[in-house]
Amino acid sequence: MNKISALLEGNELFQKSYFKKHEKELLELVTNGQNPKALFIGCADSRVVPSLITSTNPGELFVLQNVGNFVAPYKPDEDYHATASGIEYAVTELNVSEIIICGHTHCGAIETLYKNIDDKKFIHTKKWLSLGDKAKGLALLALGKDAEESALLRLTERLSVITQIENLLTYPFVKERVDNRTLYIHGWMYDIETGEIEYYDPDEHEFVSLQETKKES
Repeated sequence: MNKISALLEGNELFQKSYFKKHEKELLELVTNGQNPKALFIGCADSRVVPSLITSTNPGELFVLQNVGNFVAPYKPDEDYHATASGIEYAVTELNVSEIIICGHTHCGAIETLYKNIDDKKFIHTKKWLSLGDKAKGLALLALGKDAEESALLRLTERLSVITQIENLLTYPFVKERVDNRTLYIHGWMYDIETGEIEYYDPDEHEFVSLQETKKES
């Protein structure tokens, strides 16, 4: 059996199990339309499955995934911008109240920031990865170019989430709603080795474990 056939059989199983069990709720989403409360901007990495790691149901998350969970700054004069279009739709049409930018450990996009890639083969990728340059620069400044590779990558992953939040705030319609407290932005880091999510605490300027926070409270 080829891989495509396996995926089609997976859909058949989905129809007979999950869809049949939740048919009423799924059909209500057809009748009433979607009304997600959160926009989830995550990495296209196949190991990062937003609904799985957050235990959410269809209709609860509006999901954008791209290489590196990057957000390009607001530039309305650009011809095509899929991520910007998704942000615009989620905030202005769906009226989400939360935006989550979720990075993850062992991110290939972040690792590639420290490699030389073929300009001809990866012409679009190289330009896109430039959105991680600020995080890379900050990590090198903090740890030095001779730092242990794993420490440098883990720090760059976290700093990238923060710099993407900064980019997100260049969108006027996002900034306006954040300022009037109808929209909240969150930075997350998903550890693919443990399944744990840490969140960025802007007051402490660090990523905090939800489990540790619960213990302290």
